Amino acid sequence: MRKMIPMILKMAVVLVMLAGLFCSDPARASEMDFSKAVVIGSGPKTVVEFTDPDCPYCRTASKYFDGRPDVTRKVFFYPLPRHPKAKEKVQYALSQQDKAKAYHEIMSGKLDRAQRIEGITANGVKLQEEHLEITRKAKISATPTFIINGRIIEGLDKKRIEEALGR
Repeated sequence: MRKMIPMILKMAVVLVMLAGLFCSDPARASEMDFSKAVVIGSGPKTVVEFTDPDCPYCRTASKYFDGRPDVTRKVFFYPLPRHPKAKEKVQYALSQQDKAKAYHEIMSGKLDRAQRIEGITANGVKLQEEHLEITRKAKISATPTFIINGRIIEGLDKKRIEEALGR
């Protein structure tokens, strides 16, 4: 029995670590570095948006929020691996002086047919990596994902978005 105690303790430690990994809450919006976000709009209601420029649902969400003057979006890009050109588009957008304008360019599909995207800088690549780290810390795994008034909404669920915005 004495020989089993260290093994039981090790198993208990592993179980506690796994429980923490799977049960911990995602990062709260208040813990995010919004100086890294692309800010779109100037409305009184804040929406934190995690998006992929090649995700069709993200593009629809972008159009939806463009019609909401009551919202300020704080956007973090999360290019999914199944969208091979998304990362390059994100790097382009984050390399531009006017990131909000570049966001609209890539979300509208303007760069979809480009063989090569010009204008990517080292700072844009670095910022894209920082967006990925923020996304990882927030435990975001799907796009689009929104944080509105502390509520996490995965997907373009307009009913839940409207409820979270208080409308």
